[in-house]
Amino acid sequence: MTPQSEDAPAALPASIHPALAEALEAHGYAQLTPVQLAVLEDERDEADLLVSAQTGSGKTVAFGLAIAQTLLGDEPAFGAAALPLGLIIAPTRELAMQVQRELEWLYAPAGVRIATCVGGMDARDERRVLERGVHIVVGTPGRLRDHITRRALDLGGLRAVVLDEADEMLDLGFREDLEFILDAAPESRRTLLFSATVPKAIAELASTFQRDAQRITAGALREPHADIEYQLMLVKRDEREHAIINTLLGSDSRSALVFCHTREAVRHLTARLANRGFSVVALSGELAQSERTSALQAMRDGRAHVCVATDVAARGIDLPNLDLVIHADLPSNPATLLHRSGRTGRAGRKGICVLVVPEHRRGAANRVLSLANLSATLRQAPDILEIEARYRDQIREAALAEKPPTEVEAEFISALVNELTPEQLAVALVRGQLATRPVPEEITPIDLKSAALGKKPRREREFDKPAAGGAHRDGFVRPPRGPDMVDGVWFTVSVGRKQRADPKWLLPMICKAGGVTKRDVGSIRIEDTETRFEISADMAGDFAAHMSQPGSVEKGIYITRADGAPSGAPRPARSKPAGDFKPRSKGDFKPGGKGDFKPRAKGGFKPGGKPAYDPMKPGGKPAYKGGPGDKPRTASKPAGKSLFAGKDKGKPKYKGKAKPAQD
Repeated sequence: MTPQSEDAPAALPASIHPALAEALEAHGYAQLTPVQLAVLEDERDEADLLVSAQTGSGKTVAFGLAIAQTLLGDEPAFGAAALPLGLIIAPTRELAMQVQRELEWLYAPAGVRIATCVGGMDARDERRVLERGVHIVVGTPGRLRDHITRRALDLGGLRAVVLDEADEMLDLGFREDLEFILDAAPESRRTLLFSATVPKAIAELASTFQRDAQRITAGALREPHADIEYQLMLVKRDEREHAIINTLLGSDSRSALVFCHTREAVRHLTARLANRGFSVVALSGELAQSERTSALQAMRDGRAHVCVATDVAARGIDLPNLDLVIHADLPSNPATLLHRSGRTGRAGRKGICVLVVPEHRRGAANRVLSLANLSATLRQAPDILEIEARYRDQIREAALAEKPPTEVEAEFISALVNELTPEQLAVALVRGQLATRPVPEEITPIDLKSAALGKKPRREREFDKPAAGGAHRDGFVRPPRGPDMVDGVWFTVSVGRKQRADPKWLLPMICKAGGVTKRDVGSIRIEDTETRFEISADMAGDFAAHMSQPGSVEKGIYITRADGAPSGAPRPARSKPAGDFKPRSKGDFKPGGKGDFKPRAKGGFKPGGKPAYDPMKPGGKPAYKGGPGDKPRTASKPAGKSLFAGKDKGKPKYKGKAKPAQD
């Protein structure tokens, strides 16, 4: 939780415990949020609370303030640590670790000792910490139950229990664990439930384990989600990842969070972004706790700027300076949409939420937004021209912002100015800057007017456009050629069909390896074990020089200059024959050829041929029907063979092999 904005309500009330008031002032707090003010009202000092508040409204600090009087009483600080006085239960490891960090600075002047008990960490270390004594325990349901069962965690001295994100814990199937933990706590303890929503299951849990709980419903600093701008980005079905890459390149955000449905999708998109030069980390349930902690710390330190995550990061994760959330996969329900989007626009900060939606799922996106009472601006994905213009502006701004050279730099800069022309220096600056930036992707424009009117997208046919990457039937891939692409220079890369070469990653790799743009690349021919591609003649020399630098090409892949164009290069279309062409009409024939065919009438016969047999015609032979005394006919036997009459009939009996004569 960060300091509040200037337009937040009410100053710090006098009812805050002095130790916590000191921590708030040291942390830059001058005002509190509505939910934080609500839990401090006089009549709620020792009451059980059922609190529902929007994500990002400061719930962690709110329950820290709410239980301070219960834990400390009139004492200025905690005494010697023994049995825990407070217990905070969170649904995920990340949220539990974040709660610990928030409570540590909030209770620091009171001399607090806090222990975490979460899955994925060494349980033996946690038990040793508990044995030494703590004031507050923060943990996940499964690990807390395990410590209670093993008698490592004694709740006999507990004064307050907080269930953070209670609805999420029930959704994850922790109801039995929660009931076990609450049954192990003293009946005299104070119980606080914090939840974004209060469904029937939460109400039942409150009625079972709380005593006359007071209900608090509080919003954020402004109207719900007023600090988040929602954008609906329609894309072609196979261009979703292209749109994500261009959105990241075209954004001013310092850090971004990209949500996917599955772990496999997280792995794939993380690898794709890393290959394109993004500083990216992954966050999913399959990672070890140390890996997840390291990923979040990299985002907080600024070492990583993009985090690709599953919904494990949708609740409780507070990343500083996070101002962009991208939904790579459309949320299945409004609750997921709100919790994902709530990672940005927190505590008065502005944020942008982009839903990248294929055209055919536009209706589903509108339904989810409608159920969440949200409206989104319809927009296009950034295209190459927009991003290239943005790059030029950034290079110009960076050059203008440079400080004067130091004494060490001045001599070398003076030598460069004397040896090189201004144009050469500018070329070196521009090319050096562009080489460090990811190459944007090509995006097919969407008819937003038709989409706004609710019209369905026109169904694309196979011959309306080339296959992915511009592939045509002749096996070539043709990106848009630049104006100077007449006769290019051919190169070879050591991957082909057997290595599953795909234009979607081949083209960016070629551009990155040679420091060129897509406009400088001509035809690409994918063969069995290699791929040949064409570079414009004026850029071929620079391409070869840039490519020879160490690290320009991925490990195990080699690019070399080819001897001319590939043998299977497409030929120009044949011109039409001169003169007007008239199709031959039916019945036309060449001189000396056969005339038109006339079908023979039924019953007709060729001249001189034998007429068809008619049994009713006089003189014809009627069919034989048999007469009195005739024996019934039997099946005829094939000549020279007898009918098989059984297993052993018709065969001579086997007498064994003849023995050789004895001498």
